[in-house]
Amino acid sequence: MTKIDDTRTNQIVKDFQERMDYDELLNCMRCGFCLPSCPTYMETGGNEAASPRGRIALMKAVVDGKMKPDEDFEKQLSLCLGCRACEPACPSGVKYGSLLEEALSILQKEKKHSVPVKMFRSLLFDQIFPKQTNMRKFSSLLWFYQRSGIQKIARTTKLTRIAGKQLSAMERVLPTIPSPSQMKNRPTYIPVEGTVKKKVAFFSGCMMDTLFMETNDSTLFLLEKAGCEVYIPKAQNCCGALHAHSGEKEKAKEMAKANIKAFEEAQVDYIISNAGGCGALLVEYDHLLHGDSEWSKRAEAFVEKVKDISEVLLEVGLPPMELSTQIVTYQDSCHLRNVMKTAFAPRALLKSIKGVTYIEMKEADRCCGSAGTYNILEQEMSMQILDHKMTQAKVTGATTIVTANPGCLLQMKLGIEREGLQESMRAIHMVDLLAEALKNK
Repeated sequence: MTKIDDTRTNQIVKDFQERMDYDELLNCMRCGFCLPSCPTYMETGGNEAASPRGRIALMKAVVDGKMKPDEDFEKQLSLCLGCRACEPACPSGVKYGSLLEEALSILQKEKKHSVPVKMFRSLLFDQIFPKQTNMRKFSSLLWFYQRSGIQKIARTTKLTRIAGKQLSAMERVLPTIPSPSQMKNRPTYIPVEGTVKKKVAFFSGCMMDTLFMETNDSTLFLLEKAGCEVYIPKAQNCCGALHAHSGEKEKAKEMAKANIKAFEEAQVDYIISNAGGCGALLVEYDHLLHGDSEWSKRAEAFVEKVKDISEVLLEVGLPPMELSTQIVTYQDSCHLRNVMKTAFAPRALLKSIKGVTYIEMKEADRCCGSAGTYNILEQEMSMQILDHKMTQAKVTGATTIVTANPGCLLQMKLGIEREGLQESMRAIHMVDLLAEALKNK
């Protein structure tokens, strides 16, 4: 094992001993129920260190002073997708996700990045995601790249390869970016014609209201047709999920507080999310702000109202929907299923569409390998997991793969391209397919 700076190592050990929830570490009985649910454990051929219980054992060993948090230790934690499929499988209810986030936060606090990496992280975590105006500016650059002809030239001359194989592939599956004026003129209220079934507030997100704005529009369209009066608080910002999963826990707390404050004024039945990754952090704001005398109770009140769009649409009902005859399968968003506990509603909605033959994908609940920035930072493992996923998708004979999270959507599109199936298969967000079916009827 390669040793890292001793001063940093000692500080990490101290932070682990002070900040890690030792009782939670002890909750792991090492029973092994988590092993078959863990993608990295399965893909590494049963490497114990690449399993949830293995990583918990590593964390505990650092707290107990039995091992140093060296580079191999950090690598094993970084290799974790954070899909949290181990949590529903755990008979002791170990909160693995909380342990992982705290450990990553400690490691990030003491990490010595190179100047370029520092600049990139600052740009990403301090400037782009927390500030919607900057997110729009960034998205506008992508819009110009797509619409000006630069994209066509870059692809024809293969200049996109300069960014590297993985980023070049991701560039090919990006959605069509809306114009700057479209991103700027976003609604703040959607009324209902007729009886109001529910009053809801919509969490529009940062990437969802820019790069995936069409999906947000589909969401608002569906809620309106379902009889929901919709409020979209203008003061809301990024959910903080990317920060929480990347070791920037304090910044995630700042964004959580801003969102709680923005939604408190809306007297609504539900707070709606249409992205599994965002919703999973929203429903854990109470844990994120636990112990904060000013915010913990406010966070609990916020969390009680958070629901995924599929749950609400299934509850209030949609008008009849129809599509041309097609086979549809569904890829679970890990956080939607494992954290928000939503798996039935999306499937029920898809099965309700006339013309759709729904075929369940084997291991649909297994991660696709996207996991935020994981498919960029851990390319080899991510693609290995994706290839396995596409093997299962092809067995269904589906012409349409439905997802409920933007990262999953891009990953499945990438999988379709890697398999050369662009002419016979598509990937689409669930609400976009439902909107398509409702408009078609």
